[in-house]
Amino acid sequence: MTMSQDLFSSLKNYANKLSNGEKTPAEIAAALNVWLKDSGDSIKEKIEFEVSQSVAKLGFAKQSDLDKLQNEINALKAALNEKTNGSKTKSGKKKTVKKTVKKATKKATR
Repeated sequence: MTMSQDLFSSLKNYANKLSNGEKTPAEIAAALNVWLKDSGDSIKEKIEFEVSQSVAKLGFAKQSDLDKLQNEINALKAALNEKTNGSKTKSGKKKTVKKTVKKATKKATR
């Protein structure tokens, strides 16, 4: 059953209940509001699903994926900076380089 047939069937059912005195206009209006909200949510979910499927097929990245990658890049940069800054002396030269040079100099003079 299509959406328009479903709507028509629901409206017809509610009109019959109203004419038979089974439901008040306020009850019918409330029921229709609930039905419309549920239908709208269902349509929204279907559209979101179809769009995400199409985007995935085309190979586009979602913003959330890009944000995750940017966070990972920032974390890697921070770790690299910590590693680089942690192994330097006040003069900015690496300690390991200094030690290697001193040892090589001592060996050469002996």
